[in-house]
Amino acid sequence: MKNITTKQFQLLSDNQTVWDLLVENYPENGVEAPFFEYALTSSWLDKRYLYLNRLWFDKGKAVAIVFYEQPCTDIYFSLHQGYEALAEEMIAYAEKYMPGNGKEKTFFFCPGQQALMDAAEKKGYRQEFTIENYVIDFDTAQLNYPLPEGFHFVKHDKVDPVKHAICCWKGFDHEDKGPFENWEGEDPGTPWNPQKAYQGTISDIMAPPPHSTYEYNVIIANEREEYVCFSGMWWVPENKLAYMEPLCTIPEYRHKGLAAAALSVHYRKMKELGAVCMTGGGNEFYRRIGYNRKNQTYGWKK
Repeated sequence: MKNITTKQFQLLSDNQTVWDLLVENYPENGVEAPFFEYALTSSWLDKRYLYLNRLWFDKGKAVAIVFYEQPCTDIYFSLHQGYEALAEEMIAYAEKYMPGNGKEKTFFFCPGQQALMDAAEKKGYRQEFTIENYVIDFDTAQLNYPLPEGFHFVKHDKVDPVKHAICCWKGFDHEDKGPFENWEGEDPGTPWNPQKAYQGTISDIMAPPPHSTYEYNVIIANEREEYVCFSGMWWVPENKLAYMEPLCTIPEYRHKGLAAAALSVHYRKMKELGAVCMTGGGNEFYRRIGYNRKNQTYGWKK
């Protein structure tokens, strides 16, 4: 195609470009915009190969991207409508340059990405599995779970970042790496040492994403003011999308209704703002509390 140029992804300059592209292409031609940024700003993403992510431009406007998530052999595509002629080039690039050998790579496609699936098929790839994640459509379902007695919501402008970090550390079952403790030092006269703060590494705490809408996050605390449940929220008004990520509850506080109560707060607030749906995950928990639809992503391998 004429006027098409490419460039490799640059971490400090291209995040907004990718965000705008994914917003424009969702939902027919790519994943949600927060899907990319959440990984990019999280400690669990292997960032050594980010330079392999590639963007395509038409007269300076981004129209396509190939990028990986975690593991880095999971490859995703977003392609602007009207540029389907780029599909074969994108698949060829992903096969030759993205991390992993031919057997290791998995290409992930959304249902509307037929041109990319056709191009992958020509290269010998076939669909091997389907990933399904629950979504709640606000027009046809609702969440209205109360907060259990003995707990309260933390105001977004009063959040303690250390308590938040501890909640996420424990809530994602990291205690097997060692307890998150001694954050303040062993005694008041001991300077804080980040390498002794807990028996993990500081990189296990997620970095703040640029487009995360913190004011809509939900944190639940117990009577001792310990944070025990956290639900993050990305409001993408252009897509009328409430993208919930992440969600965690400290193990000893699970099965008490805290997560359902947190998601109910999201439901009420995001519907008020004009959202038409809210994402969840693949766990049956979401179906049980009222999520009523599934989004599908297809995994293709050679």
